Amino acid sequence: MELLFAALGGAVLGLAARYALPGRTNHGAVLLPAIGTIVAMVVWVALTWFGWAWDGGWIWWATLIIAGGASVAAGTTLARSRVDGDARMLHELMRTGRPGRA
Repeated sequence: MELLFAALGGAVLGLAARYALPGRTNHGAVLLPAIGTIVAMVVWVALTWFGWAWDGGWIWWATLIIAGGASVAAGTTLARSRVDGDARMLHELMRTGRPGRA
């Protein structure tokens, strides 16, 4: 049951990152919440395997901080790389008229 709550917390943090970060038009609406959910679940399971108590406070803090950080990192990296890729493609299209042709 706690894994479900950790996944829900990661999804909420991913959703908050989606609407708090600039450049949200460069990726899908579900991408950052999905990343937050997956990272929260993986971190939660890994920490329980390492022996952290599921009813302790530190496992919750670590899980949610890492999931939120992963969502923010993914959001900023994706926005930057997609804008750069679009600029390169526009430059190539304006130069040749076709993508992939020199």
